[in-house]
Amino acid sequence: MRPRGIRTRRAYDRPVSSLGALPSARSVVRVYLVLLLGNTLAASLIWGINTIFLLDAGLTNFEAFSANAFFTLGMVLFEVPTGVVADTVGRRRSYLLGSLTLSAATLLYVLLWWQHASFWWWAASSVALGLGFTFFSGAVDAWLVDALVATGREGDLQPVFGRAQVVTGVATLVGSAGGGLLARLTNLGVPFVLRAGILLVMFVAAHRLMHDVGFTPRPAGRPLAEAGRVLRESLDSGWRRPAVRWLMIAGFFSGGVGIYVFYALQPYVLQLYGNARAYQVAGLVAAAVACAQVVGGFAAPLVRRLLPRRTTVLIAAGTLSCGVLVLMGVVHTFGTALALIVVWALLGAAVTPVRQTYLNGLIPAPQRATVLSFDSLVSSAGGVVTQPALGRAADVWGYGPSLVIGAAVSLVSVPALTMSRREHPTADDATTDMRRSPERPPS
Repeated sequence: MRPRGIRTRRAYDRPVSSLGALPSARSVVRVYLVLLLGNTLAASLIWGINTIFLLDAGLTNFEAFSANAFFTLGMVLFEVPTGVVADTVGRRRSYLLGSLTLSAATLLYVLLWWQHASFWWWAASSVALGLGFTFFSGAVDAWLVDALVATGREGDLQPVFGRAQVVTGVATLVGSAGGGLLARLTNLGVPFVLRAGILLVMFVAAHRLMHDVGFTPRPAGRPLAEAGRVLRESLDSGWRRPAVRWLMIAGFFSGGVGIYVFYALQPYVLQLYGNARAYQVAGLVAAAVACAQVVGGFAAPLVRRLLPRRTTVLIAAGTLSCGVLVLMGVVHTFGTALALIVVWALLGAAVTPVRQTYLNGLIPAPQRATVLSFDSLVSSAGGVVTQPALGRAADVWGYGPSLVIGAAVSLVSVPALTMSRREHPTADDATTDMRRSPERPPS
């Protein structure tokens, strides 16, 4: 159903608030969850088999994780430009561009696998995949927050992000388990083809349901000058704010290691299981991570009540995650490793809504998408460095020792989170109203 007041295709490009009655906060959240559900389902179809897919194409561990590093390099290169697109042209257009780009890049991946292409073709296509994802990162969350503020919704964002965590967990559960089973019944390329198809379906859904509410696109007369202005303001509202900067630095270490661990677990658990072609087992491991996401999403309100300072949650979860990674690296049985994977995923799932709420509370609306994209950029930059290095460690010493090394790297995030806490930002208080303006950056 179209929002009231929209009559023509051209009207879709204008803020709904200027065309008629605003949508309800409930309908905004519903659309947000639908977008997350479709995107996560599409993405997770290959999460349980991605590394196995690359190794099956003839790449070594070092080359496979280097290809993943080129994916994160693509995110580093395009995070801010695509964030500027979302903050100038519109969040909706950014999402639509991402759906088309990611679908095309996914099909290119299948072609390279079929041809057993050389590494540098994989590197180039991985950069294209990174470009596709950057159109999503920042834009969707910024769209949600702007729309909820415009509708007058009161209260904290953490429950909304907690529900989103549940939805993405369910989608990951279905997608990862289904993708692994589908690969076992057919071949490793079919889940990738299905992923591209779902992304095209989401393009159509977003075209009909997603509208820029509470946000007015910038004039397009001087796009480069406007982009530069938004970028400068975003740096002022983001990196130059100590609380935000330290949070991003923490993400560089923990996020980079997290990317490696997730994909290294696929061949590692198959090695412990004793069957390198049991793709459904790799899919079930990703599904176990998804179940942990669901539990973590439901736990978000409880975490908020028990620990009123958000940085307390971030620091505690970060420290415990490092300890779990060490244990994962030294165990030698499949069952124990699977249990530790669930604990590691639970910690990550519980902390995600907290971090999202904390970061959104630190930045103003006009630069929200760009700052969120810059945060994702810093995390991706960590992946560019850590994935090839830890992949090489896996080639030389094995997956277990590489996880222990990753834990040591991730531990660096804890002091950075402590520095963010010492700035005493208002957003650290779990009772902060989402409509409260972020603290002004220092001049």
